[in-house]
Amino acid sequence: MWGQEKKEEVTLTEQEGEKVTMVVATSSISDKPEDISAFVGKGVEFKGTISYSGTVRIDGYLDGEIHTDGMLLIGEDAVIQAKITAGTIVSKGKITGEVVAKECIKLRAPAVMNGSVKTPVLSMEDGVLFNGALEMAHGVRELPRDASLHPVGISMAPGLKRANG
Repeated sequence: MWGQEKKEEVTLTEQEGEKVTMVVATSSISDKPEDISAFVGKGVEFKGTISYSGTVRIDGYLDGEIHTDGMLLIGEDAVIQAKITAGTIVSKGKITGEVVAKECIKLRAPAVMNGSVKTPVLSMEDGVLFNGALEMAHGVRELPRDASLHPVGISMAPGLKRANG
């Protein structure tokens, strides 16, 4: 148990451009999404970029960017002003900015979301405040600008004639 600690690295880039590596020891060996790799506690203020894999929980203040393919957990006391790209986001806190999730976003009361959201799946509890734009698609991916739409088929009700004009 205590002797089986696993260490993971989370790279943080501060505003001045200095790289800071935070080594986090967890008492579990499994890589389940429930295992938290790093924690930004209540009362902690961070400005800069966080890039990580795994699960990170934020309960403090963050201003900057968050990049991961893993899970981002945002606590009720968290205030985030950031551009966020993640696999899954579960939030009870306040987010302002551009948010992209490849898998899903779960907003739980009393969450506040101000900004643009792009995700294939969004769930929102009663009591959540959402102000902004929402784009939902099967799998978040960009389409080429020269992509064209092609009709698959047109069916007409029997007895109706098509008028060309």
